[in-house]
Amino acid sequence: MERRCLECGELLKGRSDKKFCSDQCRNSYHNEINRDDINFIRNVHNVLRKNRRILADLNSDGKAQVHKDQLIIKGYNFQFHTNTYTSKNGDVMYFCYEQGYKILDDDHYALIVRNEHI
Repeated sequence: MERRCLECGELLKGRSDKKFCSDQCRNSYHNEINRDDINFIRNVHNVLRKNRRILADLNSDGKAQVHKDQLIIKGYNFQFHTNTYTSKNGDVMYFCYEQGYKILDDDHYALIVRNEHI
């Protein structure tokens, strides 16, 4: 039975379960299949990284308080975060990886760093 590369159609030699003639063809095939998902994921990840970097830059001492406008000026996107945590007393904290914030009053935010290891 003649087997051909799923990407370029070249005749395959070798193992009976081989699907691609080279790593390049294998990568090209999978990149093409996942292209739409990868672009979406890449864009979301870029926003999350930017958010994390903004929080880290503003919280160099580990316990800063900032006004919401400072975050907005730097380009923080409040729609994206990696997780939320609700404390026992009901405070909700929003995190971009280990960097996070808690909403205080009058548009002020307490910046926090979670030092827990996964």
